[in-house]
Amino acid sequence: MKVIASSLRKGNVVEMDGKLYAVLKSENFHPGKGTPTTSVDMRRISDGVKVSERWRTTEMVEKATVDEREYDFLYEDGEGFHFMEPATYEQLVVSPDVVGDDNVFLGDGVKVYLRTFEGVAIALELPQRVVVEISETEPVVKGQTASSSYKPAICTNGVRVMVPPHIGTGTRIVINTEDRSYVERARD
Repeated sequence: MKVIASSLRKGNVVEMDGKLYAVLKSENFHPGKGTPTTSVDMRRISDGVKVSERWRTTEMVEKATVDEREYDFLYEDGEGFHFMEPATYEQLVVSPDVVGDDNVFLGDGVKVYLRTFEGVAIALELPQRVVVEISETEPVVKGQTASSSYKPAICTNGVRVMVPPHIGTGTRIVINTEDRSYVERARD
């Protein structure tokens, strides 16, 4: 299926020269003068080699037809990351190089979308937002307004994030998994 290059997102699978590539990062550039382009970092699925491509944003790219289903994260061991499909209870082991540095967001009951090709996991897509707890940050300072500045904080899963000054240790927050940025305070 052909799609325009600007619609590619992390986790998509692209077919080029008869080989499959998993998209790791996609950015659109719109210069003041000239043609807008899409820069895409990809990993070749067959051997894990990383490749960078640049297309005009309107250029058509072949998006591979892969099986995409929702899976529940179970656990991690020496083999890799274990996931289960809720409908069939079928389990799938995903190698650490497919999960990459997104492993910090995998915990009990996390639902992810796994893209598989011929029974092998090739790409993982996390939920757009996850709730985490702040394990350490600077103390709350009275009189600071919420819009003044952000301060660094470390979550219980090890992710570093910039949070507003009123957020203290032990507060549960929502963060965006794509760019690991603060969204809002959790509503629970």
